[in-house]
Amino acid sequence: MTAPPVPRQVGGVPEPHYGRAVLEDPLVPLPAVGRVFRARRRVRLADASPSRRLRLDACARYLQDIGNDDTADSGLDALGGVWVVRRALVDVVASPRWTEWLDLATWCSGTGGRWAGRRLSVTGDQGGRIEVDTLWVHLDAATLGPAKLPALFTEVYGPAAADRRISAKRWLAPPPTPATLDGQVEQRMAWPLRATDFDVMGHVNNAAYWVAIEEVLAAHRGHPAHPSGGGAVRAVLEFGAGIPHGAVVELVVHPTDTRLDVWFVVDGAPTASARLFPHPRH
Repeated sequence: MTAPPVPRQVGGVPEPHYGRAVLEDPLVPLPAVGRVFRARRRVRLADASPSRRLRLDACARYLQDIGNDDTADSGLDALGGVWVVRRALVDVVASPRWTEWLDLATWCSGTGGRWAGRRLSVTGDQGGRIEVDTLWVHLDAATLGPAKLPALFTEVYGPAAADRRISAKRWLAPPPTPATLDGQVEQRMAWPLRATDFDVMGHVNNAAYWVAIEEVLAAHRGHPAHPSGGGAVRAVLEFGAGIPHGAVVELVVHPTDTRLDVWFVVDGAPTASARLFPHPRH
C-alpha cells in the first residue's frame, strides 16, 4: 500500500538488544516548523467496539487514509514509489469514543537512508487521545526493493523531521521456546483470513493485523494492557514480509502480569510480532 512515511526518533539505542529503552522512548512532538497535514474524522459505528471505544484497526485505517491524502497533496505520489509499513507504535492515552469528532495531524518524525517515520496525533473533542508512530520503507515500484528517499521527499518532509535519524532494526524478540518459557503460559489461537483482509498488494493489509490484536484483547479483558482498563496503553506491532493468500495463520500469545506478547505464525515461522503494555509515561 502506498502511504507515505514516517514516525519516531529511536536515538542512540544499542542495536541488537530487544530493549526497554527503545520500547519506552517518548514520541516525537508536533514540530514547530515543517509540513503538518491535518484532517477530521468521526468515530463511526464500524470503528467502535461494543464498549464504544475506537478500535485499534480503525485507528490504523485512519493513519493509512491521512497518509495517502498527505502524499497525494504533497505531489510525492507522482514519483511512483511504494511505501510499506514495517513498524507501528500506538499510544492509547485515552480511548476516543463512538460519535466523537477527532482532529488528526500527521508529519514526518525522522528518516533513514531508505525509510522514514510518520507520526499521527489524534485528539478528540470529548477527551480522546491517541499518538501513533510508524516506520515505512520506501520501495522501488518496479523491483519492490528498498530505494533511497527521493529528493522531493527530503524537500517536502525534511524540515519537520529536523535531521532526526531513525533505525529500521527490530525492537521485539522472536517467540519464546519451550525452554525459555520456563513453565509460563503460552496460548495459541487460530486466525482465519478473510478476503477482505487483503489489499491491492496481495498481502494482508496492516490494519487487518490490528483486527487480530483486537481478538487477543477480547480474550484478555481486564488485563492491564487492555485499552478499556482506564489506564494508558502502548502497543507495538512489527511487520514481516507479509502474509499471502492461502496462508494458515496461528496467533501465539504469551500473557504476563504486565504485558501481552503476540506472534503471527505461518508454517512455524513468525511473520509479525506485537507487544502491548501499560504506557510507561502516563
